[in-house]
Amino acid sequence: MAGDSTAGAPKRPPRLPARAGTPTARPRHAPPETARAPGPARRATPETAPGPARRATPETAPGSLRRQGATPEAGAPGQRRAEARTGPIPAQSHGPHAAEGLIRLNAATAHDAEAALLACCGSRRWAQRLAAHRPYPTLDALLAAADEASYDLSGADLDEALADETSACLPPGTPAAARTAWRAAHAEYESRFRHAFVICLDGHRPEERLNQALSAIHTRMSHPAETERAIAADELRRLARSRLSRLVTGPGHPNSPSVLV
Repeated sequence: MAGDSTAGAPKRPPRLPARAGTPTARPRHAPPETARAPGPARRATPETAPGPARRATPETAPGSLRRQGATPEAGAPGQRRAEARTGPIPAQSHGPHAAEGLIRLNAATAHDAEAALLACCGSRRWAQRLAAHRPYPTLDALLAAADEASYDLSGADLDEALADETSACLPPGTPAAARTAWRAAHAEYESRFRHAFVICLDGHRPEERLNQALSAIHTRMSHPAETERAIAADELRRLARSRLSRLVTGPGHPNSPSVLV
């Protein structure tokens, strides 16, 4: 129709009514709905609360004995290692007399020290070497130095030391038959090897020593000369250790005649 002003203009389709159950259009600037967690909200605890992580301590570290309410077992490896690092140095087992004797030996003049050491072993080079290496902090250090000096003895040094040895004395009250047997055996030994019979009996009880000496002298007389010389050198080393211990820890001359008691 010529009078209609809307002729030729596109027609807007009519708006349909909203169907039941169909979501309505969301406003452009409306905030989105937040998802609601099912169930009641849990209160945050120190373990679950946000914040910087706490450094584990020995009390709270996983597996800690203290955290579990237990105490470390005595003698546990870790405890023993800690005690070994921080514990006091154990005292020497030789007693206060050893310290006093070492002080005297360390403070003696070279001449006096060599004289005292010669009473322990008849090799002059052995005594001079020990005197020159003073001071010794412990008896064990002195005995270790004596062993090294004994092992380093030359043939001439060993001859000198063996020549300084004398026959052991028998204790009072020894039966006459035992005295006769000992003297005869020792004379035979000296005739064969050209030096005194040397033996250290520190590991035997007094009542056993005479029988041990008699048994040893008869056994060793059957040795070749070189074998017996090596045995005598080691017995001399052991005797020197024993005499050094007496020199440092007790009164008296260390090389008084050896007694089988």
